[in-house]
Amino acid sequence: MKVLIYNEGVHEKENPEIFDTYPGGIHGYLKSFIETEDITVETVTLETIDKINDSLLEETDVLIWWGHKAHNDVKDETVELIHKHILKGMGLVALHSAHHSKIFKKLMGTTCNLKWRHDARERLWVINPYHPIAKDVPETILLEEEEMYGEMFDIPQPDEVIFLGWFNSGEVFRSGCTWQRGYGKIFYFQPGHETFSAFTKPEIQTIIKNAVNWACPIRNKKEIICENFKGLE
Repeated sequence: MKVLIYNEGVHEKENPEIFDTYPGGIHGYLKSFIETEDITVETVTLETIDKINDSLLEETDVLIWWGHKAHNDVKDETVELIHKHILKGMGLVALHSAHHSKIFKKLMGTTCNLKWRHDARERLWVINPYHPIAKDVPETILLEEEEMYGEMFDIPQPDEVIFLGWFNSGEVFRSGCTWQRGYGKIFYFQPGHETFSAFTKPEIQTIIKNAVNWACPIRNKKEIICENFKGLE
């Protein structure tokens, strides 16, 4: 399996203390626990985003996307290219503020707006324990510090809601949702604010690794065409 991780890398420049929590930046830290003998990982930041081209995406099984401050700096042509490959079967795992990324909003067709506030405590509940993304995940995970994301979350009805977040100020949020677009599988996962440490928790790492395996295409990627199809019978 080949995984491509995009992290815009802007926050790390503005706040070097992020490296204390995530050595190598968010993209480097994600790579450190995702890469195995069976999974190769390549990383891209906003500075190197031009490396994302047709041939790289053709080889990519799953794209992980983390962005926040620089969504609008991603070229529309890049978004169109990624969209094409997701429809052909490439998986997408959208993390935290990737809900406002151009590619996620294009796939959802909505604003993807939500309520937010910093410095909350979150209890993440598994509400679909038999889903592959919830494999080996405990019933509940406590995040002592996390950015609050609250409903309403302007997304189309998910195919599945796997995780529900509850915050100590009373809000709830659909924290882990799946969709299918074309042949591609999409998972959105809410935890992962840059100045907190959600990605260091083994339970969160398990969820992300499960999501990568779930989103990997089960067939060779194939473009969906509108063809004049000859009858079989």
